[in-house]
Amino acid sequence: MSGYGRKGSLRFKFSVAWAGIMRLFKVERRNAYIHSAATVLVIIAGFAARLGPMEWVALLVMVGLVWSLELLNTALEILADTIHPKEHPLIGAAKDSAAGAVLVASIMAVVVAVIIFGNRILGGGG
Repeated sequence: MSGYGRKGSLRFKFSVAWAGIMRLFKVERRNAYIHSAATVLVIIAGFAARLGPMEWVALLVMVGLVWSLELLNTALEILADTIHPKEHPLIGAAKDSAAGAVLVASIMAVVVAVIIFGNRILGGGG
């Protein structure tokens, strides 16, 4: 029961989800590339540092959280701009809050990375 065009199929669901991810690179181009660069750097640094499984889990959870919140932020912005194209203080507040969620997750991702890599650089990890 597979088929790209069938709305109920798993393949269709993955294709529209992937389209949503790709839309992020069109709508929030700069942020998407910043997150991409950070993700690649963290992965390269993780291999170079020979991280343990739990360190990988911590880093990958934070990377996934930042990406997920960026996607939700983008979805909210698209929806808000579609529903109310003109500026509105409450829509602006909602967009600011969603952007704030991405910022908090990004800061915490940096904190987790500093703890993991800093510990190794200072000789405490391994």
